[in-house]
Amino acid sequence: MTKPALVFSWEMFGPYHMDRLEAVGRRLGHLYDVVGLEVGSKSHTYAWDSTGEGQHFRKVTLFPGRSKADIPSFQVYRALLRECRKAGASHVFLCHYEEPDVFALAVTMRLMGRRVVNMNASKFDDKPRVLWREALKSLLYKPYQAAIGGSHRTVDYYRFLGLPKDRLFIGYDTLSLERVRRLSGMTPAPDGVPFAERHFTIIARFVPKKNLFRAVEAYDLYRRLAGDAARPLHLCGSGPLEADLRAEVARRGLEGHIIFRGFLQEKGIAETLGSTLCLLLPSLEEQFGLVVNEALAMGVPTILSDQCGARDVLIRSGLNGHIVEPDNPEGLARHMLSVASDEAEWRRLSLNGRPFQALADAGYFAEAVEKALHSLGARRDATQGTDESARKGTRESEA
Repeated sequence: MTKPALVFSWEMFGPYHMDRLEAVGRRLGHLYDVVGLEVGSKSHTYAWDSTGEGQHFRKVTLFPGRSKADIPSFQVYRALLRECRKAGASHVFLCHYEEPDVFALAVTMRLMGRRVVNMNASKFDDKPRVLWREALKSLLYKPYQAAIGGSHRTVDYYRFLGLPKDRLFIGYDTLSLERVRRLSGMTPAPDGVPFAERHFTIIARFVPKKNLFRAVEAYDLYRRLAGDAARPLHLCGSGPLEADLRAEVARRGLEGHIIFRGFLQEKGIAETLGSTLCLLLPSLEEQFGLVVNEALAMGVPTILSDQCGARDVLIRSGLNGHIVEPDNPEGLARHMLSVASDEAEWRRLSLNGRPFQALADAGYFAEAVEKALHSLGARRDATQGTDESARKGTRESEA
């Protein structure tokens, strides 16, 4: 008997999209054909390597070698619709609700009697909101019957836009912790690389919302406070602000102390976090911040701004990291000093992150998908009977 299909679509599959669908396939693959639709295998925004084929799900690339940004929306819509019909989709999971092809597909699927679920990490406080735009946005969300968000603030925003509160779930922004650890080839903190040999790390695109000039200012203040004991800062990423950032680092005399690492693929990120003392994420706007999940995988505490969605789910200030206002460089500098100068405190923060690891792992996304299916009428007795591999995967991710 042919199984109904759960169809998930993203513009391009990065490592964490693969992680999520592998987790769904392990948990629900005995009941559903899990299908991932990748629109294009290239992106103008992210320089990811190709992610290859799935093991526990079926991956379909609609336009190999192309970026979605270069393809007419109607052409994308037709390709998505064709594959959804070919797969026999019973439930369709979509993000980027505002894009014409996605909205058209969501409407078409509803008219065909399919269940449509939104995936998103946006929060009301990401940027200034205008009433008429929010009213229009609520109309674009009308086709969706349930949603999986990144954080508690995402769920609150979904409710504001009119989605039913009993069909809203957290778990979208997750990835495989096991993959990060395996790629690092290192023992997670507080073991592994000695405390004295670790550095601060920022992993981000060099764009205004990442607040990197403020981070450089904070690091300069930290060096003045720490003196000769100050640790280096590894700045990992690329983007349009790189030349200006390098000029600012030179102006402050921080060359050799702030190390530009360039854009890192998944292995480079994992290896860098394996030798990191503390991750910094001082963003002005950050829907979630998946690098926090990667830091948790390696036992690394995080200092992040209160604009980051990850602080709702993964970080508790003073327990496994610190939360700071994005316009407060001195506060960031003093948190850096407290983590870098006290090994016992650093170890405490690192160990206290372990209970949050299950919420960072892709297994949490698979659980949210299952809850969404239940809320839309899927038989609970069917989906509760997960196979042993799914249970094993969940236990490993929580270890």
